[in-house]
Amino acid sequence: MTASQRREQLLAVSRGLFAEKGFDGTSVEEIAQRAEVSKPVVYEHFGGKEGVYAVVVDREIQALTAALTGALTSRGHPKVLLERASLALLTYIENSEDGFRILVRDSPVAQATGTFSSLIGDVATQVATLLRAQFRDRGLDPRYAALYAQMLVGSVALTGQYWLDARRPPKTEVAAHLVNLAWNGLSHLERRPELHETPGAGR
Repeated sequence: MTASQRREQLLAVSRGLFAEKGFDGTSVEEIAQRAEVSKPVVYEHFGGKEGVYAVVVDREIQALTAALTGALTSRGHPKVLLERASLALLTYIENSEDGFRILVRDSPVAQATGTFSSLIGDVATQVATLLRAQFRDRGLDPRYAALYAQMLVGSVALTGQYWLDARRPPKTEVAAHLVNLAWNGLSHLERRPELHETPGAGR
């Protein structure tokens, strides 16, 4: 096995272990044992567990970023772009289950910091740009586009986490329902939304 082949083997083995046990639950000894090499081989290629993990996460982030960015920067109506982005995330989960588990286990959607949260923030920024134009066209205040983008992207990401284990209904149906909620809700936005009850009222 060449050095390049050995490196790829170690990455594949580590990816499976990180998905199964998380970063803290995985040891260099386990990686070496499953790859049928000695511990020094792992250290030689990556310098330790942290080095392997960094490469694994970086590859997953690049793959997911490319899929989502490609969907959001292509031509088409904003509703179609939302459909493509939702489907792109679900397709990534379907094809890279271990990778998605690694991303959300150590940096879940609900967490304010972390690699996955940073990615979600980047995607939300792209979505906000699309929404500002829609808000202006509909007479809505474009200053709130970034807030709505966070809502939309967050709901898609959380749904993706749910679908990772449920796998029902099929991804095309999940994407269609996501867009149904997001788009049909957006198409009937109130210009100045207010709560029907003031918090604390009636106590």
